[in-house]
Amino acid sequence: MSIPCKLCERKRARRHCPGVGGEICPVCCGTGRENTIDCPLDCEHLQEARQYERPAVPGAGDVPNQDIRVSEQFIQDHQDELTWLTLALARAMEAGKAVDLDAREALDALIRTYRTLASGLIYETRSQNPYAAAIQQALQQSVEALRKQMAEESGMHRLRDADVLGTLVFLQRLEMQHNNGRRRGRAFLDFLRSYFPAPSPVSLKS
Repeated sequence: MSIPCKLCERKRARRHCPGVGGEICPVCCGTGRENTIDCPLDCEHLQEARQYERPAVPGAGDVPNQDIRVSEQFIQDHQDELTWLTLALARAMEAGKAVDLDAREALDALIRTYRTLASGLIYETRSQNPYAAAIQQALQQSVEALRKQMAEESGMHRLRDADVLGTLVFLQRLEMQHNNGRRRGRAFLDFLRSYFPAPSPVSLKS
């Protein structure tokens, strides 16, 4: 006896969907995936779909903060800081069950804050989105923890606001490159988990 799809109730269900806790048809899986369905990252059908996703590459005019240059040399010179903040971002997204667009909003707010600091003013841009705000707070706490650790290991404050800003802009561009455009998409988070696995505790000694 065939089982009808839990969502459309018309087509035959052919796969289990952990996101809805039932059996659904391939069509509903494809259309609802990360749009109307909160898909667990370990779902086999989601992971299979990831292999064929082609995120829309933003046009040159759509990329914000183009005046901030993040060179290959910058990335090499600040690899430890980048790894630290990337892991903090991934942890914050997972803890708050945030999606990629929440991360985008949090990064945008933080970048605005650090741009203001660079101008000599102190003004914090705070996201009204609670998921983005939680990520923003977690990243701010991570920056302060990193600043403290670097000071303890080197005997001086070596983490400049300009370096934090450059790292945040780099993460913002990564998010735009890997966002799949789905309302509940977490392709960017999947990317972070794959390419920045949690390492052993990082020492920032020179």
